Amino acid sequence: MERRRSLRSSSSPSLSSAPGCPARHSRCPREGTQASGSLPARPPRRRAAMAKRSSLSIRIVEGKNLPAKDITGSSDPYCIVKVDNEPIIRTATVWKTLCPFWGEEYQVHLPPTFHTVAFYVMDEDALSRDDVIGKVCLTRDMLASHPKGFSGWTHLVEVDPNEEVQGEIHLRLEVVPGTSASRLRCSVLEARDLAPKDRNGASDPFVRVHYNGRTQETSVVKKSCYPRWNETFEFELEKGAAEALSVEAWDWDLVSRDDFLGKLEVRLRDETVLPSICYQPLVQLLCQEVKLGTQGPGQLIPVIEETTNAECRQEVATTLLKLFLGQGLAKDFLDLLFQLELGRTSEANTLFRSNSLASKSMESFLKVAGMRYLHGILGPIIDRVFEEKKYVELDPSKVEVKDVGCSGLHRPQTEAEVLEQSAQTLRAHLVALLSAICRSVRACPAVVRATFRQLFRRVQERFPSAQHQNVPFIAVTSFLCLRFFSPAIMSPKLFHLRERHADARTSRTLLLLAKVVQNVGNMDTPVSRAKEAWMEPLQPTVRQGVVHLKDFITKLVDIEEKEELDLQRALNLQAPPVKEGPLFIHRTKGKGPLVSSSFKKLHFSLTTEALSFAKTSSSKKSTFIKLASIRAAEKVEEKSFGSSHVMQVIYADDVGRTQTVYLQCKCVNELNQWLSALRKVSINNTGLLGSYHPGIFRGDKWSCCHQKDRTDRGCDKTHSRVTLQEWNDPLDHDLEAQLIYRHLLGVEDALREKHRLLCGKTEANSPTGRGGAPQDPLAQLLRVLQDLREAHSSSLAGPPPREPHHLLELQT
Repeated sequence: MERRRSLRSSSSPSLSSAPGCPARHSRCPREGTQASGSLPARPPRRRAAMAKRSSLSIRIVEGKNLPAKDITGSSDPYCIVKVDNEPIIRTATVWKTLCPFWGEEYQVHLPPTFHTVAFYVMDEDALSRDDVIGKVCLTRDMLASHPKGFSGWTHLVEVDPNEEVQGEIHLRLEVVPGTSASRLRCSVLEARDLAPKDRNGASDPFVRVHYNGRTQETSVVKKSCYPRWNETFEFELEKGAAEALSVEAWDWDLVSRDDFLGKLEVRLRDETVLPSICYQPLVQLLCQEVKLGTQGPGQLIPVIEETTNAECRQEVATTLLKLFLGQGLAKDFLDLLFQLELGRTSEANTLFRSNSLASKSMESFLKVAGMRYLHGILGPIIDRVFEEKKYVELDPSKVEVKDVGCSGLHRPQTEAEVLEQSAQTLRAHLVALLSAICRSVRACPAVVRATFRQLFRRVQERFPSAQHQNVPFIAVTSFLCLRFFSPAIMSPKLFHLRERHADARTSRTLLLLAKVVQNVGNMDTPVSRAKEAWMEPLQPTVRQGVVHLKDFITKLVDIEEKEELDLQRALNLQAPPVKEGPLFIHRTKGKGPLVSSSFKKLHFSLTTEALSFAKTSSSKKSTFIKLASIRAAEKVEEKSFGSSHVMQVIYADDVGRTQTVYLQCKCVNELNQWLSALRKVSINNTGLLGSYHPGIFRGDKWSCCHQKDRTDRGCDKTHSRVTLQEWNDPLDHDLEAQLIYRHLLGVEDALREKHRLLCGKTEANSPTGRGGAPQDPLAQLLRVLQDLREAHSSSLAGPPPREPHHLLELQT
């Protein structure tokens, strides 16, 4: 008889009534918390309005005949409960068993519209990704058909591989211009952490690339979850084509059907940027609206916000922010959004909690204007957490007891000891972080301080009563702590604080630290404390931190116009680095052709004026290459120096001779970031090269093409326009205006309908019926859109006025 892996659980659905409660989805506990319980359901009272909610009692009992996932012939199983694919419960791990007993009970509040409750049985692995053993899925109808509850053994089923995928793939995409049509070049480089699909614990992956009716495939890499292909495909790029480039990873099987490993789609969007003069009416109209700072449904910014859906709100917010930042009106734009949000907010505890245009714009503003400030605050603390690699856990249900002591005298560390040591570690990190924040008033960019000043004052005016005395402080911390510091702590790689993602242990420490920072940012409210009662040992430090943070905010927003201008002027004179860090510069031994070489470590700094170096970050810098003399920045092929992380900067010296310097980076990510930074600051240089040698001149010939003429023009084309998008990119005013135009064009029908309604109201109240007069901002906007549409149509008849700007949209 076949052994079947099973899970025993029970669930009892009921419908409870919450008189006077709004009908909304209950918030699931965050990762690392236990599901909160509920009071017994009371008989519903007769009220005019009552909202129903589903209450589900869950008891996860035990499992049997589970498969062995570890080399010891056992498993370390635990359960995750998901409601509509949202994880809400995680049981404890039962170590080294195939027949675990959990016996854990939970009470969960659900929206009455939920669809499924899924129980995932996982095998915990300290060294790699946890394995999925199987799952049980119960639909809402199944639970409703058992009014007295569903209980018993249920067979686990395998997880659908098309739904549950893992890993990352590394692609390089570029548009190659051609005589008749451009081509889309897709290089499939490598992948990592792919799902093991074969019995040997690996896969035989290959990649299938599909675009414009053509499909091409890479070779198969045998027995690897970390394959390297380095294969390139090209496709004809039709102008105006909306089809996405589809990239699928598969596990090749000789006998059975190939297994699906994952898929992503990339959409290429061409933006033809017109000359600046074409966008001036649009930019001037938007700037005029911001300068006026008036409210009302007939103004442009409120109308743009109203017609922007949630899917594109972040993109629109970032584009508008960059446009106004380039016009010196970022603070005024944000101040207008603050007024709009405050005007429609009645409850102080909901202020700036939604993903409104104000919230999204402020997030973008902090990333654009405050990233260097954030690095100065968080950098040392994040580095310390990564270097210490301490085991930190405050949740008793997740504590792992381990041996401590010297050799021969090991004893199990108690749970209380683990919790106390974890609390001490987190206290130390929190105190260091708060100390760094409180000392940073002068280091915070003047425009950020001035924006927070406006926010603080606006909120203070809107909620002036004594009971709301903390609301202005919480408004500031809702952005500074909850939407800036905390996300950077949880994901330091996304904010360029680290080159790699954290491992499981470090990630848990960062998550707990981010939670504590959120509690401080929430001013230690009772609601914040109630979410995770096991964080109580940190409450004294949190309360002390709230006092220090309020004092910091008071000083932060205490900046007047003159001081703001003085600080901004001083900052402009400093010419902050575009990119800086340690690099290894190549030194040739002896004279003549390159025979042998060595690399010397120096600290390099790239500004908008020059590439400089010094022995250390604090040493006096010496100008190495003037920015205007850079001709190209390119990679060097691996065989030249035995490293794939070397770049070359080709420049003209003081007498006009072409020189090349070779710089080695510590990893491929750093290499790409330096190349991108160098290319951006030199993009408008005269004399940029169209070709270069990816190799070096060794002996009497180039190592790449074996040409013997050292002054040969090069055997490969340069990539001066291949760059990474960063938050600190130089502003491209025309591109931002084009992107805003493209968005407004997509909602033009909604704008016209809004204008029609406004005209009707105006005519009803005005005997002259001047609702559609030229001074009407919305009417002017519609006319500007028409003019830009005609300008784009005219540009199609001849050569484009500017090289098309290619935007890649990645969808996993």
